[in-house]
Amino acid sequence: MIKKILTILIITLFAAYAHAASKLDAIKKNGELRVGTTGDWDPMSMKDPATNKYKGFDIDVMNELAKDLGVKVKFVPTEWKTIVAGITADRYDISTSVTKTPKRAEVAGFTTTYYKYGTVPLVLKKNLKRFSTWDSLNKNGVTIATTLGTSQEEKAKEFFPKSKLQSVEAPARDFQEVLAGRADGNITSSTEANKLVIKYPQLAIVPDGEKNPAFLAMMVPKGDKVWNDYVSNWIKDKQSSGFFKKLLAKYNLKSL
Repeated sequence: MIKKILTILIITLFAAYAHAASKLDAIKKNGELRVGTTGDWDPMSMKDPATNKYKGFDIDVMNELAKDLGVKVKFVPTEWKTIVAGITADRYDISTSVTKTPKRAEVAGFTTTYYKYGTVPLVLKKNLKRFSTWDSLNKNGVTIATTLGTSQEEKAKEFFPKSKLQSVEAPARDFQEVLAGRADGNITSSTEANKLVIKYPQLAIVPDGEKNPAFLAMMVPKGDKVWNDYVSNWIKDKQSSGFFKKLLAKYNLKSL
């Protein structure tokens, strides 16, 4: 009986220790920072298909974090529909920036924010007279494309209750449906929209202003206060040092 009680106690203590152990300890011990990223969000994280290497604002941030930790960085491919699951399943220690939503916050932790953006609709430039406002896209017979698993997918239900919503799965993207004429519009971050209209001149931003101001942060395991505090304090230090200011200028982005 005593042996059984001791066994249960040891198991309980071990479980409590495992729960209390932080990612920070594991990262330093393994010498590697595993970063989940989609590689399809210009200019935050983009994967070059020719080299399979990542580049972008968030990639620079993660490289800097790994350097300051004194470890190597390993980028782990993921998709928007599985990016949260990657954190909960321990496929990576941290993600590149995502929008903090109540649904995501139920199962994942979020660091302090370091970038703010608005949401805007994109349509074909030739259709701007027809779709010149948000309300003009909220009508029967209008199709709005969204990318499965993104925060915009949820917001589209709120913004366009009368429209037909069409979710596309990665590696396809919502704006590609607009380009192909299969959708009348899509919504995305103002950050990405400003890049897309340069890359695809046939696209245009609906000139009706931004909605849904949102803040970006990195996802970390929920409940790991040590790791979350470390990264959050690191972000604040880098903001004070001017690192983020230089990075914003490099990618021609607005500051907070």
